[in-house]
Amino acid sequence: MTPKKLMMLGAIKLLLIGLAIGIVFSLYGCNTVRGVGQDIEKAGEAIQKSTR
Repeated sequence: MTPKKLMMLGAIKLLLIGLAIGIVFSLYGCNTVRGVGQDIEKAGEAIQKSTR
């Protein structure tokens, strides 16, 4: 193989590894975002109750 092809394969592998890591973090982040959304919703409900 030529050096250009080896560099291209290395770049593709690096891109795929980065993509896989990004997917894993986004899956873990879903639970965190859902929890934050629930907390904000509860805070909003508490504010609404206090203004009545």
